[in-house]
Amino acid sequence: MTEKRTKNVTIIEVARLAGVSTATAGRVLGGYGYSSESIRDKVREAAERLGYRPNLLARGLITGKTQTIGVVAGDMESPFYASVLRGIADVARSRGFGIVVTNSDEILQREREAVQLLTEKQVDGMIVTPSDLQTAQHLREIVAAGCPIVQIDRLVHGLEADAVTVDNVQGAKACIEHVIAAGHRRIGLISELEQFAAGDLKSFIDLEAHGRVDAATLYPSWQRLVGYLQAHREAGIPVDLDLVRRVGAYSAEAAKEETLDLLQGNGRPTALFTTDGLMSAGTMDAISELALDLPQDLSLICFDDLEWMRFLRPGISAIAQPLNEMGRAAARLILARINGDTSPFQHQILAPSLRVRGSVAPLKAEGHQGSTRPERRKSAKS
Repeated sequence: MTEKRTKNVTIIEVARLAGVSTATAGRVLGGYGYSSESIRDKVREAAERLGYRPNLLARGLITGKTQTIGVVAGDMESPFYASVLRGIADVARSRGFGIVVTNSDEILQREREAVQLLTEKQVDGMIVTPSDLQTAQHLREIVAAGCPIVQIDRLVHGLEADAVTVDNVQGAKACIEHVIAAGHRRIGLISELEQFAAGDLKSFIDLEAHGRVDAATLYPSWQRLVGYLQAHREAGIPVDLDLVRRVGAYSAEAAKEETLDLLQGNGRPTALFTTDGLMSAGTMDAISELALDLPQDLSLICFDDLEWMRFLRPGISAIAQPLNEMGRAAARLILARINGDTSPFQHQILAPSLRVRGSVAPLKAEGHQGSTRPERRKSAKS
């Protein structure tokens, strides 16, 4: 039975009650060194009776371990990271580890600050969603200093660290193949497509067509564009550059404006593909404003299966990422490294799945989809 105390219990008191030296009590409660089973039982029983709580920082100074994992998420408000973090936390907790979560907002300087904070907290390892896939000098310095890192969702070029990602190319390709099988040939794409230094969109498409793009080193939205392009090429359908819209910002409002421009232009698409949850939200806002009916007026398929997509009528067909498993896999990898695993670095690529609902319909022979130019619905203020 735990004794009620009015102040923090010290290890000296635990040792006195257990009838052992302070050093012995420290070894047992710190999980280092050797003690007989009977001694360990005595010390643990005394600690429980007194309500002793170990000083993890002090134990870390002795063992070099704090039993914590640092996580740098891109955007903790995103459903993507909520599911990933749950997977990390479940595995960490089962192994006696805690997690310290920080947020970068996909801003490199904030990521640097987050990594510095976790370093000062003396975490045993870090799980990071990198925002800089080329230089990432701060991550290279952490690895060089001996702190293990697992990359999640993206890969830094040449960084010696494990990684867990999703097969974005095949997931996007599956979406476009599904839409092409329904008869569509004019398929629009709405994507942020940020941070590409090798020229404009046309340059990228030309490079990809000639096999000069390494998809593994790209941001997820660009990988999904690669899947879009591959599906068109394999089906023998030329890509209309006017249908590929680069939003340029991770913003639902910006996606809405780009979608409105696309759908009100001449020769609008008969189907749309959005490359992430925010792009999907902005696109749905535009579709609603134009009073278009899915899938009668326009077919829609999305990357990232969000809860609201199941509740709409019709439901939205989408690619579901194995987000919880991504977090669990990253946690298993970082814990293995913390425990001394020196095997070659792993890049685990998880397979997404296509969930078909009712937002993609066969294209009618007369091509009623896309045959008219919708008028933008007037707002209440106009």
